[in-house]
This record gives sequence, C-alpha cells and structure tokens, in this order.
Amino acid sequence: MTTQAEKGRLFRALHEREGAFVIPNPWDVGSARLLAQFGFEALATTSGGFAFSIAKPDGGVGRDAMMAHVASIVSAVDLPVSGDLENGYGDAPEVAAETVRIAAASGLVGCSIEDATGNADDPIYERSLATDRIRAAVEAAGALPFPFTLTARCENFLHDRKDLEDTIQRLLAYQQAGANVLYAPGLTRMEDIGAVVSAVERPVNVLATAQLSVSRLADIGVRRISVGSALARAAYTALLNAAREIRDQGTFTYAAGTVSTHDFNAMFRL
Repeated sequence: MTTQAEKGRLFRALHEREGAFVIPNPWDVGSARLLAQFGFEALATTSGGFAFSIAKPDGGVGRDAMMAHVASIVSAVDLPVSGDLENGYGDAPEVAAETVRIAAASGLVGCSIEDATGNADDPIYERSLATDRIRAAVEAAGALPFPFTLTARCENFLHDRKDLEDTIQRLLAYQQAGANVLYAPGLTRMEDIGAVVSAVERPVNVLATAQLSVSRLADIGVRRISVGSALARAAYTALLNAAREIRDQGTFTYAAGTVSTHDFNAMFRL
C-alpha cells in the first residue's frame, strides 16, 4: 500500500507535469473501486454525489458524515484522493483550518474549499473573508508532514453571478493566499476558461461539461479536469429511466446491455 506521504507527493506531481489529467469523482466505495481499475491516477470525492446516495440534497451533509465518507473512499483504493469539502463546514477561517486538519487525518491528500456561504440570500462570502478562509486552510495544510494540495474554489458562476472579472480577482486573491490549485466551477466557454488560465499562476481545475474535451482544455493550459456529481447523476438517471419503464410500460428492456453480475463479481474480486 502506498503511504499517505507518497500519495501526497504523487498528487502534487500530477499538477506539475505537462498536459491535463482527469480526476473523476466517485460517490461511494463501489464507484471508487471501479474507477481505480480504469487506470485513473487520482480520485476526488463529490459532495453532491454522496449526498444523493443517502437521499440528501447537495450541501445537506454535515462534516462528521462527510469525513466518514471520504475515509471510506480513501480506504477503498490505493490512489491519492482529494475531498470536496464544500465551504469547510463553517464561516470562520479557523473552522476551515480545522476541517483541513481533519481531512488529512481521514487520509485525504488534498481538498477543495469554496467561497459559497450556503445562504441563498447571500450566496458568496465577501472577498476579504473568503481570502482569509483560504489563507487559514493553506496554513493548516502547510503544517502537515506531507504535501497536502489545497484547491480554492470560486463559486460565482454556480450561483448566477456570471462576473468573470470578479471571479478572476477572487482566484488571484486565493493564489496570493497560497492555494495550490484554482477552480471556478460553472465556466463553460473556452474563452472564459482561457482567460482564467492566462490570468493566474497556479494549476487550474475545470469542471467538465458535455461541450468540453480533455484535448481542447489541455491545449489552453488547463491542468486538471473533474466531473463533479456527473457520474453519480448519470447512474441515477439510468435508474430513474429504468424505473419509469417498469412503471409506465411494464417492460424491462433497460436490462439489455447492462454489465453482468458475473463481470461485476470479477471486478470486485480484484
């Protein structure tokens, strides 16, 4: 088994080499094990995908439950795992720092901290507070005995604040605060993504959409590509479609072409 320190170095190195790598997002132990078998070099948890799996909305899982979840993913695979830890589960910078320390104790070698408040009436933290929160998280990560990769997320575009200039300024502030990776989920236009990559001096993570591709994103300098809750939503969409067919048509054609029990047994015996 690879040690946490070795995983931390491997994960950091992925961001330092040329080109872009994909970091898929499993939502449970089974999906993590399957993705590891496909040769991906690292995994990242998804707060939304996990929440859906326990019948909660995204953002509806507390820190203790989330840390137990990420620990289960870490223990399931011999790969570096980064955690989607939402806003760090508290407003104060010291709470974000504590969350990073708990994340490391759970086996993670990286995590993301976002600037979304969780309050629909005031969805994004004021910039100086958001920056202080990232700085505190970075300081906690820097005190760990291995490289812990801290990703700072600007959530503007996910909360209908499509202000590219403010997004870039926030990412620059988070860079100055010491974040290792910068991430603005919700960007879909290549020109906007390119503007972010050109403006900052840290590796940029992009949330994949159907309109994007690894090659196009790599060409403009994106270093990391994640899929968020999309894999979980794809799986649940298949379940919903199958359930509708059974209920509305009384047929079972959805089962044609599914992976067999024999094949799943073989994959999980590895």
